[in-house]
Amino acid sequence: MNWLTNKVLPKIRKLATAKDTPDNLWVKCPECGQMLFHNDLAANLNVCSHCDHHMRVGPEQRFKALFDDAKYDTIELPEVQIDPLKFRDSKKYLDRLKDARSKTGDRDALIVAHGKLAGNSAVIGVQNFSFMGGSLGMAVGEAIIAGAKLAILQKAPLILFTAAGGARMQEGILSLMQMPRTTVAIQRLKEARLPFIVVLTDPTTGGVTASYAMLGDIQISEPGALICFAGPRVIEETIREKLPEGFQRAEFLLDKGMLDMVVHRQDMKETLARIVDLTSNKLKDKQEVVDTPEITEAVESIPANDTDEAPATSEKD
Repeated sequence: MNWLTNKVLPKIRKLATAKDTPDNLWVKCPECGQMLFHNDLAANLNVCSHCDHHMRVGPEQRFKALFDDAKYDTIELPEVQIDPLKFRDSKKYLDRLKDARSKTGDRDALIVAHGKLAGNSAVIGVQNFSFMGGSLGMAVGEAIIAGAKLAILQKAPLILFTAAGGARMQEGILSLMQMPRTTVAIQRLKEARLPFIVVLTDPTTGGVTASYAMLGDIQISEPGALICFAGPRVIEETIREKLPEGFQRAEFLLDKGMLDMVVHRQDMKETLARIVDLTSNKLKDKQEVVDTPEITEAVESIPANDTDEAPATSEKD
């Protein structure tokens, strides 16, 4: 008995409590609370198989799900001055950037890639909400302008997946300046008669909603996405009234005419491919794509982020 209790039982207990599996094998759905096996969730494009809730996904997952054979090339984006305002709240802006880059592996909140979508060339930009809430700053502004320029050069549509809490407060007026800059870039794209397709994902709010997110030739959203300028909590506290159920959600906005369609994530590639195919054929048949040198020069002439008055700051500071 002593042999069993002293030798065997401790080994059995050790085996029973050993942590041989990682912590992230199971994911809890934030909507219904159901536990989902991570492989099953990934295979279902991060959509809950029980309640159909669309969880947030990053740029890499988007690109692999959309581009043919998951083959694509990300473009090198222009460098921007880091922390020109030397901003600090409860934490230094530089430290927030370093943490976000370490967490996501990305330089900033928007990645642009190009490749084939159902055989047609396409430029796709994806905002990453995991990077400081996907906030619009100088780097994101430059990324959108670079994406528009590439689309014009390739005579390809620009597809933009938005997910943001608004403008990046740590960059102050410089972040707000990206609203008109990106608007001008999109206008140049439209002057080239190239499609600009916006897919609004959860959440798309603030200055992003007030600028490029609502400028699409075709406005699409994923089911249940929060799309607004000020959030429902802020509005309720201001007017001291309860808002209607589903207010500011994708289905509500579709009913009010602000969206063209709400598309399930599993149908997104097919839907976008059909739109791109139709618009590409129309442009080829009617030869509507205009010569682009002047428009490309116009995109390049968009005023730069003028931070000359602010002292330069490196990441090492």
